[in-house]
Amino acid sequence: MMAQLGIRKLRPGPSGNENDPNHANYDEAQANPYPNLPEVLTLKNGRRVTSARMWNEQRRPEIVEEFDREVLGRVPKNVPKVTWTVTETAEGKVGPYAVIGKRLVGHVDNSSFPEISVDIQMNLVTPADAKGPVPVMMMFGNAAALPSMTPPAAPAGRGAPPAGSDPPAQQQLIADGWGYASIGPGSIQADNGEGLTKGIIGLVNKGERRKPDDWGSLRAWAWGASRGLDYLETDKAVDAKKVGIEGVSRYGKAALVTMAYDQRFAVVLVGSSGEGGAKLHRRNWGEAVENLTGAGEYHWMAGNFMKYGAAEADFGSKNAGDIPVDAHQLLALCAPRPTFISYGVPEKGDARWLDHQGSYMAAIAAGPVFKLLGAKDLGVSNDYMKEKMPAVNVSMLDGQLAWRQHDGGHTDGPNWKYFIPWADKNLKHTALAR
Repeated sequence: MMAQLGIRKLRPGPSGNENDPNHANYDEAQANPYPNLPEVLTLKNGRRVTSARMWNEQRRPEIVEEFDREVLGRVPKNVPKVTWTVTETAEGKVGPYAVIGKRLVGHVDNSSFPEISVDIQMNLVTPADAKGPVPVMMMFGNAAALPSMTPPAAPAGRGAPPAGSDPPAQQQLIADGWGYASIGPGSIQADNGEGLTKGIIGLVNKGERRKPDDWGSLRAWAWGASRGLDYLETDKAVDAKKVGIEGVSRYGKAALVTMAYDQRFAVVLVGSSGEGGAKLHRRNWGEAVENLTGAGEYHWMAGNFMKYGAAEADFGSKNAGDIPVDAHQLLALCAPRPTFISYGVPEKGDARWLDHQGSYMAAIAAGPVFKLLGAKDLGVSNDYMKEKMPAVNVSMLDGQLAWRQHDGGHTDGPNWKYFIPWADKNLKHTALAR
């Protein structure tokens, strides 16, 4: 990819070890070298966006195009069809609640390149006593074993709740009258650079390397979630107009990307997503663009994104300030649908590396789009450079754009008991009387 782009050398990303000479910046005085964000409500021709129609027909497509080309990559037009099969149905319990579970496999047609097979793994669990279709939260993570209906083991980035904490998210959802679907990202696309010639990206490319504007793993995982929603739209147990998406850490990034691109998803819970998710690229705090362009994370993004970590290249040098879009615009693509941004605290393991303040700033900067489309933002001023995060455990849940930093670690677990009633209110779902 570096050869394709004419890059000879990349800048190293900052270290998460504060004892290293190149450790990440945690000085707020140095955190905003590029204070001017790309305009979210100004067309490329300079005209101001003043209506929902202008947003939907003109500005939104402009932003999507720039994310496609420069940041996340394009989904090819020739992606094969996915055929879903229910391979197992079982009855069981989640906590004290009777449920019905289905194990599903979404087989991607690989007749054009049989050497690569892609079978998307997803489980669907719904309350057994539901009187009709129920809302469902799709969750990036491991698929649960159906016979016992035990909630799945926590995937990477979503730590297990400590003893004495709230019930697992799956149990809280079932108790409220929701269902949940667990979808396996690794069954869609591997979480490493070597996997780019395999999985759905490799299948479409017939085992060849990517082009610079081809999709990365984040966009591939989002594509897989959309195919999961295709199935849920056919299942009579599911209220397909009330399907949400959730993830933590790298899967928090994927959940945000899914919501931004697929407007069928009704609600999102973005957990501890950091750089490449809700955090502003232009913030010099913790994880940086150079980490995303480095060996361990470049596969999440489009190949073109590597340009912004280039130290020596045919085109000179680019940095975060040259990226044509930023995280506030990714959040704006979710508007006016309910969007909940969740973080924990560094003291419990939700590291400073994630830049909680930078994500809060992005949420503020996305607010004008929510308001333009008739939704409510965070309810603070639009001055993202001056507004500071609210205190830990202070809920900002009055609008369709929501923020809450809980006092736990690298998990969204403590926020589920706030997210579910907030989502109920926004989606007009009546909780079951348990």
